[in-house]
Amino acid sequence: MPSFHHGDVEIAYLDEGEGDPIMLVHGFASSKTVNWVYPTWVSELKKHGYRVIAHDNRGHGDSTKLYDPEQYHIGIMASDITALMDHLKIERADIMGYSLGGRMTAWLAHREPQRLRSAILGGIAMGLIEGGGPGENVAKALEADSLDDVTDPVGRTFRAFADQTRSDRRALAACLRGSRRLMTREEAAAISVPVLVAVGTADEIAGSAPALGKIIPGSKVLDIPNRDHMRAVGDKVYKTGVLEFLSQRK
Repeated sequence: MPSFHHGDVEIAYLDEGEGDPIMLVHGFASSKTVNWVYPTWVSELKKHGYRVIAHDNRGHGDSTKLYDPEQYHIGIMASDITALMDHLKIERADIMGYSLGGRMTAWLAHREPQRLRSAILGGIAMGLIEGGGPGENVAKALEADSLDDVTDPVGRTFRAFADQTRSDRRALAACLRGSRRLMTREEAAAISVPVLVAVGTADEIAGSAPALGKIIPGSKVLDIPNRDHMRAVGDKVYKTGVLEFLSQRK
């Protein structure tokens, strides 16, 4: 698996297919493989003529593990995406992020719109602005000696997922504490690139997709029926909606 260095941080990535580039940015406690390869996003996008690039966020997967929350600010994590684009000599790309990856994508859409053809925000909506989702309860669950010691239901969900993905739980706790910056309504309203907000209708973490759709000018909302935060990722409705959005974006 290829990798490159962004400063002192080694970032593992995959780069497959030919055509317009799309960057895939996974969610918290996940990885490029769990979020994008296993649910067949990579193969599906390649089949439809896209060059697919996905990386392991710092602290995740095969990338460098860091234990200082200050090294996980949203802007710093987002800069790993543009550093990878620079490494691959990609000037502009569609960027799709899920959950935490969606926060990073929205940050870039606001701060560096010239690098994005479009932004696809999966598994994140009004949570961008109003918070919610993983908090200190999840960080403490990650630091607990075992899953049996975790009583908080959200904490248990993320701890079980981290155990399943064999993640470095201490690095994840640091990431969670460092990446909590919210976007203001004014920042979201200033996003000018084409945006798709894709959220499961049973997702209790992402926040309201229609509400965010009203704030980001010209954005489109895709409801993923009867899917919660964890199960929406590989849904056929999600894939079909993204491919349609990308085709219209052209």
